[in-house]
This record gives sequence, C-alpha cells and structure tokens, in this order.
Amino acid sequence: MKIAFCLHNYFPYGGMQRDFIRISRASQEMGNDIRVYTFSWEGEPVPGFEVVIVPRKGLSNHSRNLNFSKWVKKHRAKHPVDVVVGFNKMPGLDYYFAADVCYAEKTSREKGFFYKLTPRYRSYMRAERAVMAPTAKTHLLVLTEKQKADFQCHYHTQNSRIHIMPPGIDADRFRQLPKRSSSKIQQLRAELGVGSDHFLLLQVGSDFRRKGVDRSLKAMAALPENIKSRCTFVVVGEDNPQPCQRLASQLGIQERVRFFSGREDINDLMIAADLLLHPAYQEAGGIVIIEAIACGLPAIVSGTCGYASYVAKSGCGEVLAEPVMQDALNEALATALLDDTCRQTWRDSAKSYLQQNNLYQLAERASAIIMKENVRANP
Repeated sequence: MKIAFCLHNYFPYGGMQRDFIRISRASQEMGNDIRVYTFSWEGEPVPGFEVVIVPRKGLSNHSRNLNFSKWVKKHRAKHPVDVVVGFNKMPGLDYYFAADVCYAEKTSREKGFFYKLTPRYRSYMRAERAVMAPTAKTHLLVLTEKQKADFQCHYHTQNSRIHIMPPGIDADRFRQLPKRSSSKIQQLRAELGVGSDHFLLLQVGSDFRRKGVDRSLKAMAALPENIKSRCTFVVVGEDNPQPCQRLASQLGIQERVRFFSGREDINDLMIAADLLLHPAYQEAGGIVIIEAIACGLPAIVSGTCGYASYVAKSGCGEVLAEPVMQDALNEALATALLDDTCRQTWRDSAKSYLQQNNLYQLAERASAIIMKENVRANP
C-alpha cells in the first residue's frame, strides 16, 4: 500500500515525532510506500520516504492547521494514497494517533464560556469531531484508558474504532547501555559540572510550559541551600528557553540550570542523571517516562501524565496527585535527594520492571492495526 502520514512539524526530539518515525518505519518495513505531509522537516531524511512540504498559510495556528488539511486533500486528489494516518486532528483521516489529550475535555476543565466563542476553539473542536464523532470512520490509536474514556464521554466514539497502544520505545536505542559507573558516564557528568557528590536533575520534552518546567525550577529553588548548591538541572527540548531562563534568574538559580534544544546522547544523560522531573500540566502519554524506566532513572511525575501509571507499577519513583500542588513537588524532590537508599531502590525497581515487561511494541502494534483494519475495510 501507499500510506500517507500527516503531522504539522517533524523534528527529531519530540515525543510525538519519535512515535511517528517508529510507526512509519515499521510500516515501510512491512512493504508499504510512505509519503509524509508536513509544514517542516528538521533532521536527516529517511531513505525511501516521500516528504511533501505543505505551504504554511494563515495568520494563526488554527487557520494554518485548517489550510494544512485542505491542501493535503487537494494534493491527495491528484496523487492518491491507500491510507491516511494523522498525528494531528484533521478531517479525512483513516487513522489518528492520539498523541494529544481530548481537547473537549481539556477546555471543559480549564476554559470559560467566552473562550468557547473564539474562532480558535471552534476550529479545534471541528477538527476533533472530524475524527471522534460516531459518524466518522477514523480509527483511533490511543495511548491510555483515560484518553479512551474522555473521547467516549464527549463524542460517544464506538469501541470498535478505538485501539489502545502499548508503550513503545526504540529497542535498538536501549540494547547496549553504558553502566552508570563507566568512564563515559562519569565524563559526561564532569562536562556538565556535576561532581561525584552532586546531583544531576533532568527534564526532557518540548513545549516547556506544558511540560511544567516552571514547576521544576520552583522546586529546585525551594531546596535547602546545602542541597540546592549541589544540584545541576538540565532541560532538553525544542522550545524557546528565554521565559524559563528569566524565571530561573528570578529564583536565583540561573547558574545551576542549563538548556539544550536537542541532544543525541539522551540515553547517556538519563543514566548519568539522579532524577527525572516531569511535572507536566498536560501529557497524553509521556514517552520520556518509559525511556527513563529503560535507563533505570528514578522519576517524579504528575498524575496527569498518561504513562504515570508505569512509574507506579514499576515502583521507580513518585506520582504526584492531581491537581499538583507546588509544595507537594518541592517536598517530593527534597525527600528524594536526601535519601540515597530511596533513589537506589527506585533504580533497582525500574531495572526489575524492564526485565519482566515488554516496552517496545507500539510501532509494530500500530502498523499491524493499520494493515489489518485497512484490509478488512477493503477486502
């Protein structure tokens, strides 16, 4: 088959983008031809992929997104494909990979009456209804039971159209990891200015506001001075760091915080780190949480994260109850850093969980569903 994958932007370090690249490659390995529609492609090209750059037209995000779907529809009319898979909500999809939360649920909790009168709200709701409504034919590949419940609550989406995906990380990336005691990892800590008796805190993820980097900065600033002076906080993600840098400066910890737009050595960073912080305000899944488990890295995460349940199941950290209170995060971070035995127990639990559970099957499962359901619909 010829399969078209649609996502607004591709860059190598986003969680959704990593899911896209694994699923599209797995589909290619099953003998399919791959076309990608996107506004932009950053990073190395994938051999065999036909990448179609969609013109970015419109003055707002929602108008640009609407024009994206219209342009893709016109292009497909002249250059047909067998299946369309979307990583952003839009009309005309055969499959939607739900890397985001339910917009209707989110706005019902966070927004007031007047917001729902805006063009932005109406546009995003139309896009969501196009894939979720009972009259739609789009199959949904969702990450968690919570997503399924939210979609069905607001749209009454049929069970037969919803497929819950297992977590999925790239097995090749985690096959041969260096030991925490290795010279490679110790050198990395030294390069970041982290001494043997110091702590390396790590946060990974694009969209710093949504991922709660401000919460992490405030928690670090609230640490007792004798602990705070021994901490280095590394933030890796595709976003403008200036608002967070200003906050770090206001909190007096700017010298202890470093931002990177992207790094190729995330696995090594996770092994070198003492704690992963992921107190997100909104997170459908949070693949970085699964990657942390694979690297044996303890994590403190917010309960809103779809994959927070894996932290609880594995016993590799702490899940903050929702709604997250800043004091609760402050206390959790301070307690973890003061208790070496606790952190080691979390590390051991993560490694034990990894040995007993398969965390690598998302791409294969998604590709198999795309093939199976399409064959069923077009025998």
